[in-house]
Amino acid sequence: MPWADLFDPESVAEASEEAVGRQRELLQQMLSMGNAGATRNDLTGLDALRTDTGAFKTRVQSGGRISIPDAEREALDIEEGDIVQTIVVPVSRNRDEETQS
Repeated sequence: MPWADLFDPESVAEASEEAVGRQRELLQQMLSMGNAGATRNDLTGLDALRTDTGAFKTRVQSGGRISIPDAEREALDIEEGDIVQTIVVPVSRNRDEETQS
């Protein structure tokens, strides 16, 4: 079954928008630590996040691994062996009550 079939497109789009928003907020906070007087206009480079980043939902696999979907790898020109940076935002937890002690 292709990964695209596992998620509702509207939910994926919503999660993607939320993740990009959180990435922007995080980057603004990080930049403001180094530039105490920085204003929002000083952060125009954040527009690059729209073309140089991707956001998607994926499940954590055994050993804590996550996979980048084919469409994202192609759009961002990511190949096997490339180093990428991730920001992980838990969306939902599907755990049995018994395993949560």
